[in-house]
Amino acid sequence: MNLSGRTVLLTGATGGIGHAIARRLHAAGASLILTGRRTEVLEALREEVGGRTVAVDLADREAVAALAAEAADADILVANAALPASGAFSSFSIDELDRALDVNLRAPMVLAHALAEHMTQRGIGHLVFISSLSGKATTPGSSVYSATKFGLRGFAGGLRSDLRGTGVGVSAVFPGFIRDAGMFHDSGTELPKMVGTSTPEQVAEGVLSAIENDRGEVDVAPVAMRLGAAFAGLAPERAAKLALRTGSGKISAQLAKGQATKR
Repeated sequence: MNLSGRTVLLTGATGGIGHAIARRLHAAGASLILTGRRTEVLEALREEVGGRTVAVDLADREAVAALAAEAADADILVANAALPASGAFSSFSIDELDRALDVNLRAPMVLAHALAEHMTQRGIGHLVFISSLSGKATTPGSSVYSATKFGLRGFAGGLRSDLRGTGVGVSAVFPGFIRDAGMFHDSGTELPKMVGTSTPEQVAEGVLSAIENDRGEVDVAPVAMRLGAAFAGLAPERAAKLALRTGSGKISAQLAKGQATKR
């Protein structure tokens, strides 16, 4: 699908990865509907890439419904917004669980439900869901976050089959550890030297490739991490034991500590 002249609804536009996606899609000729919670950040981005802004908290179900109605003309959805949700399951309150599920999984599904109807009527469109390699492989302290990201992968795969032949594509994008911006970077977590990272711009390129080439799944991570996620899918128990031996527990503890006040 060519993005030139198309309208894109981008959630999570106020974060660094959202900024990179917005800039790349704008460069490809798209008109943007930028959403997020921080109005001042949205307005600054709008001045750079144009389009229009909608301040919205995706944990507010009425606000999500209003956004779906306002953006019904969108040709493309990029569901990028997510809350950090690292930490032991027992450390989460019920309110925190609800908020993580609402923002990371329910809101993308509700927006897709509304927009896909209009897209299929027009016979063209694309739905992109930003998952994570945590949606393919689990680590200690990832139960809540992985639940939402595994859920996005399952939803995207099933929806892609449902919409086959309608002219509407569906993709899931799976970033690994992202440097320079995003929830991993903001947590201040230090990785072992052997663990590679990717950039927000590489995520943006993955999104563009997903849309233009109608790719079902796009991994954005170094080769070793992609292979590790694939191995985890084939042998999850062995992969989990190997991850513990290579320091995943320490990384998870740092993530949880860095994200505790933001979830």
